[in-house]
Amino acid sequence: MPQNTFFKTSLGIIMVLTIVYLLHKISFVFNPLVTLISILIVPVSVSGFLYYLLRPIIRILDRRGLHRIVSVLLIYLVIGLLLTLFFVVVWPPLRNQIQQFIDNVPSLINGLTLQMNEIQKSKYFALINTGNSELTNRITEYTNQLLQMISGYLSHIFSFLSGFFVVVGTVPIVLYYMLKEDGKLSEMVLRFIPSKFRNDGKDVTEEIDNALSGFIAGRIISSFLLGVMSLIGFQIIGLPYPLLLASIGAIFNFIPYFGPLLGAIPCVIVAFTESPSMVVWVIVVVFVAQQIEGNLIAPYIYGKTINIHPLTTVVLILIAGEVGGILGMLLAIPLYMMAKIIVIRIYRIFLAKRVEDFVD
Repeated sequence: MPQNTFFKTSLGIIMVLTIVYLLHKISFVFNPLVTLISILIVPVSVSGFLYYLLRPIIRILDRRGLHRIVSVLLIYLVIGLLLTLFFVVVWPPLRNQIQQFIDNVPSLINGLTLQMNEIQKSKYFALINTGNSELTNRITEYTNQLLQMISGYLSHIFSFLSGFFVVVGTVPIVLYYMLKEDGKLSEMVLRFIPSKFRNDGKDVTEEIDNALSGFIAGRIISSFLLGVMSLIGFQIIGLPYPLLLASIGAIFNFIPYFGPLLGAIPCVIVAFTESPSMVVWVIVVVFVAQQIEGNLIAPYIYGKTINIHPLTTVVLILIAGEVGGILGMLLAIPLYMMAKIIVIRIYRIFLAKRVEDFVD
């Protein structure tokens, strides 16, 4: 009986469930680890994103014979100049637009209500009205809630400064060692892998490295260019808060599929408080900018890096958003890419071993 396949499978399932139950009972032991991860996840994630963005520059400087430490310090000097330029040129108008948006939420809600009432009185609305008099009120209510939610998130930016300083104080240190010790991390990981699987482990680390490099660098560059195009378009059509809304769209663009839609919603709402024609122009600007980014810029930057089925991506984003919020949605695809590469390699190794045993 112990050799029976069903018996061994059942015993394995019982053991796994028992381990899960025992771990749940001693969850307090892992609380310090969870706290540590929650503290480090943001600076480590930001450092990882910047590492893959800056690593090509480091390697170009290496080929020119520049010492690695000098290269990193030179890049830090350039970053410092860019940050100074940001806080002198970009941050003051962005801060003013954030504050104006928060202060003007009541007037935005009033403008939205007036526009909905005007639409309800129009002859075109009468053609599509199904007799449900609460339809307009519900739309207005949901949109008001969304405006207030956006205002709440923006108001948290100022209270986020304490955490921001923690990130600013940690990221440069972590990023410095990532750039300085480039390539040595994979060697450290390979030391923990048995020698007979070390070649496979090397292939896996290289594949993960290439996938993350293409995805992260591509997302950062394409999102920045999308924000620039949106900002130019919003200023041309006269949309209020152009820098703020373009920044929101660029940040949300990091999230595949859902990101462009989420980034466009605040733009459409603000435009609707102005006039229905402004909504049309905003939709045109957002559509053109996203088409240029999605069909011209993004494929040129990272090509076919994201080899994930669209349905899988949607499910991942939904689950990650429920579990980890915006941060979870941003990290879902990179983590899935890593897990997919590892699982496929392990499956191939053990499947090949089974085939060899069967042939023998």
